[in-house]
Amino acid sequence: MALNLPSSLCFQFRTPISTPKHQTTQEFSFNSGNSTPLSLRNDRKVVAFGLANGDMLGDFGARDPYPAEIESNFGEKVLTSGDTEHKILIPNISALSLSTQECTPLDPSQPPITKQVAQQLLRKVIGWRLVEDEGTGILRLQCLWKLKDYKSGIELINRIYDVAATIQCYPDLRLEPPNQVSAQVYTPSIGGLCMNDFILAAKIDNIKTSDLVPRRRAWA
Repeated sequence: MALNLPSSLCFQFRTPISTPKHQTTQEFSFNSGNSTPLSLRNDRKVVAFGLANGDMLGDFGARDPYPAEIESNFGEKVLTSGDTEHKILIPNISALSLSTQECTPLDPSQPPITKQVAQQLLRKVIGWRLVEDEGTGILRLQCLWKLKDYKSGIELINRIYDVAATIQCYPDLRLEPPNQVSAQVYTPSIGGLCMNDFILAAKIDNIKTSDLVPRRRAWA
């Protein structure tokens, strides 16, 4: 059965009493080519009455701005103008993953990074912690691995060496029997930590160790 639908629909909403005076009634027209003003037309109107709590049944389209919003010029802050210049921002080096960066040559006169900066960079590596020498106050990065056995410890050291050799930055590695490997990273020439140390730590984080660590026991 064919339905005869009007070519134009108009929705009229009666807003709650708390609505500002300039917004007593809003009309929204979905018109198909009819440019006659709403006030002069006899199209069917659907009136949505408020619920018991004063809320409207629906929200069609955007409301008119309040006078205070117009005065604050909010549109220029929220919506872009026609002459807005759009730019594509390329992330700087600090926003990139440390494991994708390369170590750079250092000037021996360069001071080490502060403890505050080191704590911020520590968030970019996994499993590492800051240790401070009690006598000299030198900061180091330290990481510990508990492996399946002694042979697995030797294999992990070899894998770490392969990574370190590619960037010419070498950590202090120790195999502690029976199955633990420790690594300390810092730059002796400047007496502390630099960005290269965190880059090395991030690259070590990418080393596969799943075949070297003990398997977790699965409980039934």
